[in-house]
Amino acid sequence: MKNKTHEAQRLEENYNGGKNWLEWGPYLSERQWGTVREDYSPNGTAWDYFPHDHARSRVYRWGEDGIAGISDSHCAICFSVALWNGNDPILKERLFGMAGGEGNHGEDCKELYYYLDNTPTHSYMKHLYKYPQKAYPYDDLLRTNASRGVEDLEYEILDTGVFDEDRYFDVYTEYAKADEEDILIKMTLHNRGPEAAEITLIPTLWLRNLWSFGRMEGKHNISKNEDTKSYGSVVVEHPKLGKYNLRFQKPDKWLFTQNLTNTEKLYGQPNETPYVKDLFHDAIINNDFSLTDEVNEGTKFAPMYRANIESGKSKEIRLRLSKKSLGKDALEKGFDEIFKERLQESDAFYNQIAQEAPDDLASIQRQALAGMLWTKQYYNIDMYSWMNGDPGQPAPPPERKDGRNSDWMTLNNEDIISMPDKWEYPWYAAWDSAFHCVPMAMVDATFAKNQLILLLREWYMSPSGQVPAYEWAFSDVNPPVQAWAAFRVYEIDKKKTGKGDIDFLKRVFTKLSLNFTWWVNRKDRNDNNVFEGGFLGLDNIGVFDRGSDIPGGGHLEQADGTAWMAMFSLNMLQIGMEIAMVDSTYEDMCTKFFEHFVHISSSLNNIGENWEGSWDEEEGFFYDILALPSEEYIPIKIRSLVGLMTMNAVLVLEKEKLKKLKDFYDRLKWFRNYRIENDLYVVIEDFKEDEDILLSMVPKKRLKKLLEALLDEDEFFSDYGIRALSKVHEKPYTIKIKGESFSIQYAPAESQTGLFGGNSNWRGPIWFPMNFLIVETLKEYHKYYGDDFGAECPTGSGREVDLGTIGNDVRHRLIAIFSKDKNGDRPVNGLHKKRYQDEYFKDLVLFNEYFHGDNGRGVGASHQTGWTGCVAFLIQELE
Repeated sequence: MKNKTHEAQRLEENYNGGKNWLEWGPYLSERQWGTVREDYSPNGTAWDYFPHDHARSRVYRWGEDGIAGISDSHCAICFSVALWNGNDPILKERLFGMAGGEGNHGEDCKELYYYLDNTPTHSYMKHLYKYPQKAYPYDDLLRTNASRGVEDLEYEILDTGVFDEDRYFDVYTEYAKADEEDILIKMTLHNRGPEAAEITLIPTLWLRNLWSFGRMEGKHNISKNEDTKSYGSVVVEHPKLGKYNLRFQKPDKWLFTQNLTNTEKLYGQPNETPYVKDLFHDAIINNDFSLTDEVNEGTKFAPMYRANIESGKSKEIRLRLSKKSLGKDALEKGFDEIFKERLQESDAFYNQIAQEAPDDLASIQRQALAGMLWTKQYYNIDMYSWMNGDPGQPAPPPERKDGRNSDWMTLNNEDIISMPDKWEYPWYAAWDSAFHCVPMAMVDATFAKNQLILLLREWYMSPSGQVPAYEWAFSDVNPPVQAWAAFRVYEIDKKKTGKGDIDFLKRVFTKLSLNFTWWVNRKDRNDNNVFEGGFLGLDNIGVFDRGSDIPGGGHLEQADGTAWMAMFSLNMLQIGMEIAMVDSTYEDMCTKFFEHFVHISSSLNNIGENWEGSWDEEEGFFYDILALPSEEYIPIKIRSLVGLMTMNAVLVLEKEKLKKLKDFYDRLKWFRNYRIENDLYVVIEDFKEDEDILLSMVPKKRLKKLLEALLDEDEFFSDYGIRALSKVHEKPYTIKIKGESFSIQYAPAESQTGLFGGNSNWRGPIWFPMNFLIVETLKEYHKYYGDDFGAECPTGSGREVDLGTIGNDVRHRLIAIFSKDKNGDRPVNGLHKKRYQDEYFKDLVLFNEYFHGDNGRGVGASHQTGWTGCVAFLIQELE
């Protein structure tokens, strides 16, 4: 085991009950407006009910938001950055973007910001926001995006011209913890423009308002304390968290107000007090401080700093938020030294992870992991309160009783959760979260394990065993990848510590058994081990919406739904075997999941009574089957990840484990012989006594054919990974069902349909979660076959290599999305190459939701360092 870094020791101290280093972190959301939690409309129109234009004036019920912000673990006390360039109509308190119905490809953030560094205890964090000196183009962005169609590119902030001539500020926000609740804050503003420019900095501290909703009594207050020639301070009082002190350099103005809704502005109803949430906007922009000068306390506070910064120069502002009493020199003595120490400790922590990786790859990996940590967010919703309303507040509309998520009354969430993207997707998604946990385990395996356990707890999982999908529709069905992620996290943790956490496996195994049963009971309509599931996270990959009513009154027997369940079975078998090595009572469950896998594999591969099978021998591919009420079965011949998914159901049973699990091994052999004697489909093709066993949903001959398609550069194999839809569909595929035509066409980038809001596209782009699984799959096959089985890579190249080498080739292509090419360009920045060659952009990396199937440019959400953060793990395993 390697020597523990200071950061690793802090992490250990946190989980061993020493100091609570994780009480404070980057838990503040980047968008609370436009979320389902804040939506109290009759018909579930979340974007319209709480728009961006209300956010500065209206109190949130379920959380808070800001830029580069932090909060305690209950989001009770919040801190973030606010700015004004002297030209904007409003302060820049929060990030702006298109709402769901405003963008030509759905919601989209229109800002430039980057997660530069973060340690797992958040002992050091660094964030960069690029703020234009000209007026932020709110109207231009809204108007131009609204005028564009689905076949047009999105209109981004860099397209508006507002960053021309480098007329912007780089705003760095850094945090360093001197202790668990003693946080040093440093903000540095750099003028990158050609001449001096003015800027107002408003670092804001506020208390979340629960008192207005009758949910928290007691004193909530921020009051003026010290006002000296060099610094000022305020005292924060909270009924649950007690007192904190905020020290800061002497400001130009002290601003106090209340975190209360401006009812007069929004609804034409008189305010009870003029001290409302958006008061700072009026005071600063109108240069009218008559109200703020009269008070020395409130529930929202900011020291205000105005600066005229010369071209190429910078200004630094220091603050310190602490539970401790602070001395007069708290912003001076030891301040620089603590920042220096925490940065050095962060360097040491990440250098140990990067090992010998080249500098650029190490930087990509570090930014990916920093993004994973920055996108940890406080998430709160209690379905009973949300459905029935709060004391003293208007009752929710009656339509809510039968509306969105009304059948999830047992759900009650209040936790710090890894989010896909804190602006575009500031809510958890079940299968995203599972993928997040794999790279997260590289830096904080305990957090990763707790995340996987969390979504299986009683206040998340339904009594029937369903895992909640996401807040827009908790009942939607996401792929069941939790068991896969759990074992992967277990392996990463075991490799680091030298000891496997069997208790963790037992906890997830018990709950996932309930989830498995839910799948079997709810998604196997004909009791034939062929599964449905709906869209299964792959949004618009089908010729029609797979999650809605199916044309012709039929239903889909889904190749990927069935493959996911086969993979789920093997993942559960794998976990069960690991537990059974120390607790033999789990061998029975191993047998259960092995036999499930055999039945599922048989159904997908075989033609049985009244079942046409999913495999097309002539075309060498698995397809979805449309089953009509007339018992007619129609194959939907789309060559997509749906068919390739079948490869992912693979597991090598190691002979050493089989010898120790005698009861399971005997049953496995009996079951195999029984199926042979009765002329039933046999999964184990190459069985040898006392040797490793390969369990694969795809027989060897069919695997060979699938690999030909997978590695064909004219089909799936892009220079940047595996496409979601084959390029053969550049010519649209059309099918007629009951006289109605449906079609699909290869679209390598943005969606050209309105399915699922139009902001995601599975009809050609490269998606990291599926590519990551394919790399893992090839690695597992190679573990069994070694050099004895391979394929041409690429297809038709004449280069025959083993499957491990192919997996590494895919890994290299995926990493190439973020790496500099021979011209110094990163493919991810394909739309703005020139800007990203700039000195102050060239080392900044964004981790998009998905990527152009032909050129690798980033598409969709710009900060989805959730599952795209898996690139950090790919770099770790690069050969």
